[in-house]
Amino acid sequence: MSIQIENISKSFVGDRKVSALQNISFQVEPGKIFGLIGPDGAGKTTLFRILTTLILADEGQATVQKYDVIKDYQKIRRIVGYMPGKFSLYQDLSVLENLKFFATIFGTTIDENYNLIKDIYIQLEPFRDRKAGALSGGMKQKLALCCALVHRPEVLFLDEPTTGVDVVSRAEFWDMLKRLQTKGITILASTPYMDEASMCDEIALIQDGQILSINTPSGLISEFDSPLYGVSADDMYNVMNDLRDHTSVVSCNTFGAEHHVQLKPDIDPTVIRKDLEKSGHENVRVELITPTIEDCFMNLMQQ
Repeated sequence: MSIQIENISKSFVGDRKVSALQNISFQVEPGKIFGLIGPDGAGKTTLFRILTTLILADEGQATVQKYDVIKDYQKIRRIVGYMPGKFSLYQDLSVLENLKFFATIFGTTIDENYNLIKDIYIQLEPFRDRKAGALSGGMKQKLALCCALVHRPEVLFLDEPTTGVDVVSRAEFWDMLKRLQTKGITILASTPYMDEASMCDEIALIQDGQILSINTPSGLISEFDSPLYGVSADDMYNVMNDLRDHTSVVSCNTFGAEHHVQLKPDIDPTVIRKDLEKSGHENVRVELITPTIEDCFMNLMQQ
């Protein structure tokens, strides 16, 4: 396995003790894209800092390319690339100067591994002399990825790499990751965006420092154990309140222009439509829908 994590726990002590990770265990196969999916504060960054040898876990063991994160930390630092959630490059250096700096740290050159970063650097080249601090969010993201790849790492850690960038840049970034995967690089990426989970080979859903589920995106959706209905009407806010008060409704969560509703077993969905219409709601629509990753996450949280 490229990454092996066994019963990792970590707490921080300040005004009060905060348990950031609780008995986390999973493994990542070589050459796969593994997604760590969860909201802010779920423990994703803490786990990344442990795996990249920046902090120590309180309990448990972890290896990267069979190297122990404590005993072999120097070897791990030479074979991994790490892109933290916060832009951490030198803002007063140009694009080219940042790349040269990081290549020098690892005893290599841009030219030596240019074929690995070529597709990304081509988009940066027109701005090669621009200070990193003056780049757009999407360009900062591409520069950070180039700097994480310039020494040709075996494992790439990406901590919420698309946070704060536009939808188009997010899509482009995941296209780049798919291309990197074909070069044999193992990728562990965290994100708060549930829609990005479908781009991964396997995902772990994490909340409050605990793993809720580990599966493929399609496998997770197939485990959704009850019918799910999309409900809409003219007055969506009051429809939501009425649905959440309805005795036959297990859960109701808003997704864009409709509410996703789980019903108790053996409840005919036409009952919901008729009851909403009796309450004065107009243009009521109730139809069976396919769950999303976010539906699965919400369902697991409520169990």
